[in-house]
Amino acid sequence: MKQIFLANQILKIQRALRPLGSKKNIVGMKKFGINFKQAYGVNIPVLRKLAKDYKPNHDLALELWETKIHELMLLAIFIDDYKRVTKLQMNKWTKDFASWDICDQCCSNLFDKTPYTYEKIFEWSKSKKEFVKRAGFVLMAAIAVHNKEMDDKMFLNFFPLIEKESYDDRNFVRKAVNWALRQIGKRSKYLFAESIKVAERIVMQDSKSAKWIANDALKEFNTKNNIYWKKRTS
Repeated sequence: MKQIFLANQILKIQRALRPLGSKKNIVGMKKFGINFKQAYGVNIPVLRKLAKDYKPNHDLALELWETKIHELMLLAIFIDDYKRVTKLQMNKWTKDFASWDICDQCCSNLFDKTPYTYEKIFEWSKSKKEFVKRAGFVLMAAIAVHNKEMDDKMFLNFFPLIEKESYDDRNFVRKAVNWALRQIGKRSKYLFAESIKVAERIVMQDSKSAKWIANDALKEFNTKNNIYWKKRTS
């Protein structure tokens, strides 16, 4: 009975979403490098609004994910109950990551709230799979912004990973490494100073990817509009 109920809910959701999609949005998704097997072309704000009617619903989220339809996978992320997310689910879902937006939305809206985040950062950031590896660094960026209670000194443990993996020239990896470094640097005055030191070491690496990661981060850190930069130079 439970599976029948969930199946009916998914059908109801599909009937609601299909008319809201468009071929124009599909083209736009492809233009921005969003990869998918099947999609309706529905915008994120529409999905977030729909998610309010269903969350939290862990069981439905698991079933929506298995459809492998792009919007339903995103909806699964938005309605899942992070308190019921397991390590097994996290590993399974990351293996299904085939697009940067699914990876980023999942890590910054769901996985970053679990008690396994810190552990998974160290595990995934060493992966050979592009989007699994990206997930490790997106999690770093996400908790730098969202986890206000985390001790700043714990972020120092991420710097060796950032330095080591800066050589990876795969587009979705290097951008995530850069993102992690920038967000950690913007977390506090203390981490801002430490992140500059890391960036200055990375830029010395014999790697185009590393130099891009470091130079882009330093450019943002050095802007006069950066609140921590003002404090540092005052």
